[in-house]
Amino acid sequence: MKKIVSLFILTFLIFSGSLSAQKKGFYENVQKKNINKLLDDFNTLAANADFDKYFDCFAEESTFIGTDATEVWNKKEFKDWAKPFFDKKTTWNFKSLKRNIYFSKDGNYAWFDEILDTQMKICRGSGVVEKIGGKWKVKQYVLSVTVPNEVVDEVVKIKSPIEDALIQKLK
Repeated sequence: MKKIVSLFILTFLIFSGSLSAQKKGFYENVQKKNINKLLDDFNTLAANADFDKYFDCFAEESTFIGTDATEVWNKKEFKDWAKPFFDKKTTWNFKSLKRNIYFSKDGNYAWFDEILDTQMKICRGSGVVEKIGGKWKVKQYVLSVTVPNEVVDEVVKIKSPIEDALIQKLK
């Protein structure tokens, strides 16, 4: 009888752990769908020059880091910079080709990296999203231009005069 009770308890614990893992996997899949939708909408809203809805994707305290070394903006600064482009309907049109999403242990934060098809050819988007009031919001977004290894020396030659001056200024 003791062996049967022990076997029952062991089976119960294994089954409970399995259900817990399944529940966690289901939760992460749902949250990944929500984050994918946020990021896809984020790109579509920019392409459609929908200023208010685009910036609603950002948390109030957020950062956008652009491709130029000087482009590190809080939400208000980025809005100020972007407003003329949205007003003239000359915004950007990014399409995600591949995206990875990872979660913090508490499930309130996720970070992502993605390969984008853009007017600048392939770029990389990466960032952090936070669940705020039940909705995912962009806390930080980083846009990077990719440089194929075969041409990096040429690119460095082109950008050196500009960036050497910035390096001296930042020292």
